[in-house]
This record gives sequence, structure tokens and C-alpha cells, in this order.
Amino acid sequence: MKSHRGNRWLSSILATAAFAVLASGPASAQKTQLLVYTALEADQMKAYADGFYKVVPDVEIQWVQDSTGVITARLLAEKANPQADVIWGLAATSLVRFETDGMLQPYSPAGLASIKSGYRDSKNPTYWWGMDVWGATVCFNTVEAAKMNLPKPETWQDLTKPVYKGKIVMPNPASSGTGYLDVTSWLQIFGEQGGWKFMDGLHENIAQYVHSGSKPCVLAGNGEFPIGISFEYRANTIKAKGGPIDLIFPKEGLGWDLEAFGIMKTTKKLEAAKKLADWASTKPAMELYAKNYAIVAIPGVAQPLPNIPADYETRLVKNDFVWAANNRDKILAEWIKRYDVKSEPKK
Repeated sequence: MKSHRGNRWLSSILATAAFAVLASGPASAQKTQLLVYTALEADQMKAYADGFYKVVPDVEIQWVQDSTGVITARLLAEKANPQADVIWGLAATSLVRFETDGMLQPYSPAGLASIKSGYRDSKNPTYWWGMDVWGATVCFNTVEAAKMNLPKPETWQDLTKPVYKGKIVMPNPASSGTGYLDVTSWLQIFGEQGGWKFMDGLHENIAQYVHSGSKPCVLAGNGEFPIGISFEYRANTIKAKGGPIDLIFPKEGLGWDLEAFGIMKTTKKLEAAKKLADWASTKPAMELYAKNYAIVAIPGVAQPLPNIPADYETRLVKNDFVWAANNRDKILAEWIKRYDVKSEPKK
């Protein structure tokens, strides 16, 4: 939120109305085309689609990709005239909202029984289910911090200290799923009053709120800012490629969300959508997700990732998806009123 999660830095980014066809060749009249809305990272989409095509060659994916907030807003705006067939790789908090609004088709996919109960909808048949967990991580540029004589923070509260004034970037929760999981986790960790008080203090030290969950870590990795509040996938990939960052997992606990899957109630291609759901919920699909994330929805599939602690799952806060979904508009309105003045311009 996943984002997740933002204007993707590794490829040309699709504008809200743009379509990208990731296929092995030209569209074929024999293939059923599915319009799939996603906030998956651009460097993940082709691998996942190719894995699906190996098993189901008669269905072709047409992607609409953007940040979690943009895709969520687009689906809500299209509620009266839905365009998407499937949602593959969007925050579970968004799918809970769509379920509440009657936008999803109930369907229990082939791999559902193996998915951990806490990582899927509790209804039978299910309306949505999770793929993998993405969670909050602070990217700390050790080289730039040394130049500025900045201490290494260990907690969320540390980030409100005056020494970090103007040194921090984080995602805007209205456009980034990572930003939204940050805000909702702080409200759950510190309580509503304490959460807004924390964010007031953090705001004093924020240089800019950006429209991507990846971008703060990219900026930290590039040395443009010493500290970026991001998520563990992007942090791990940057450090693994030699970026001069340390990954910090604040001691109070980590906000998180699930990349999740759902079928739109209005799809006219339900059988093809079910084929995608069946494959995307199975162990082979989870093995692809596990190349990017330390936690996937089927237990025992994920392998340790460099730079991610072995006890990562135990550091995740207790997250109320229903509360986060039902209070989304209220929370974002309050956040925008308080802090939007420091948001980067929207492209």
C-alpha cells in the first residue's frame, strides 16, 4: 500500500489513465483480456504475469498501474461504471472498503485453504485475500548522516527530535499506501490523541511529503535526504545493490498492510478472473512474491531476505484493517488539513 506504492522509480510510470500490456507477444483473438488494476511495483509486474502465462496461456493481462491512493480513488470514482475486472496487488485496507461498498465478487480461490487466516477475509466465500506483507522501514543514509553529525534513530519518537529538522521525507498517505499504513499505525500505537501529537512533532522535521512509498528510500539512498520513511522491499533492494543505507525498524512497532487480490463484482470475464485468482493464490505464485517480501500469505514459503530481521513478523503492530478502511476519509481529511502544506506538487 501496498502500496503499494507511488510513482515507480525503476520504469516509465503509467499515468492514472494509462494502460500497459505485459504480454509475451501481440494480443491474440483467442486470448481473454483481463483489465487488472494494481499498485504493484513496476519491477514485479512482468515476473508475476509471466508466471501466470506459463500455466494459463489463454488469458492476457492488461495493467492499469499507479500508487495505492490513486488506484483506490480511481476505483471509488468508477463505482457507478466500473472498468476493472480484477484487483491484483492493492492494499487490503482498500479492498475492505470495496467489499463494504459492494464492489467485489465473492470467490474462494484454489489456494485459499493454505493462506494464513489473519491474511485473508474471514467470510466464506472470501471477498479478498492477501499475497504478502509490506511494512514500515526507515532508510538512514550513514554517509550523509556522518557528514551532518546525525545520530541514528531507534524509535519513531526519536524522529521528532530537533536534530532531524528538515532531514526527513515520508510518503503522503493520500497517494501512498505506505504513507497510509504509517499514519494508521501511529494512531493505533499511540492512540488517537497521541498519534496526532506525534505527527505534529514529526511534521516539524519533515522536508517534504512525496507521492510514493518507494521514493523516500530512493532519496535517502541517493543522499538527497539522510532519512526516508519507506517500506522494507524498497529498502532491502537499495541496500542489496550497495546503497549506503541502514534499515531501521523502530522499536514501538511497524505499521503494515497486505498486498491483496479481489475480483470486481461487475466483471464480464468471471471465468478468466477466477483462473487468475486460482493461480495467484497458490504456492508457486507465493514463491514469486517471496522473492520480494519477507512475509507471504502462505506460511513456510518465504525465505530469509538480506537486511530483514528474522523476527520481522513479530515486530508488526496489531492492525485493524476494518477500522483503517472505514475511517480512511476522516483520517486523510485530518492529515491533509494539518500537513499537506509540505506535500510535493502532484504531476
